[in-house]
Amino acid sequence: MNIGNSLDELRRQIDTLDSELVKLIAKRATCVKAAAAFKKDSAAVRAPDRVQQVVDKVRLQASEQGLPPEIAESVWRAMIGAFIDYELQQHQQLTVGKSG
Repeated sequence: MNIGNSLDELRRQIDTLDSELVKLIAKRATCVKAAAAFKKDSAAVRAPDRVQQVVDKVRLQASEQGLPPEIAESVWRAMIGAFIDYELQQHQQLTVGKSG
């Protein structure tokens, strides 16, 4: 990656990266919403073992990319927490829809 020569240039690069991240997170949200249909209860949505598996994988990938693993873990735990809340809402809507 070409690092900019000015603060404005760096900010433009960060803005571009942020846009790319939003697109990827939106794709992740689509997968999360679909996954809710496969889970039988809220415990399956929370899935702490799966959360830890994802965090461990991301920490390793971060380290390989020169990113402090603590930063990756913090970002992913926040994102996963938000997606668990989202998926619980989706799961509840599916459950209500089936019983209604």
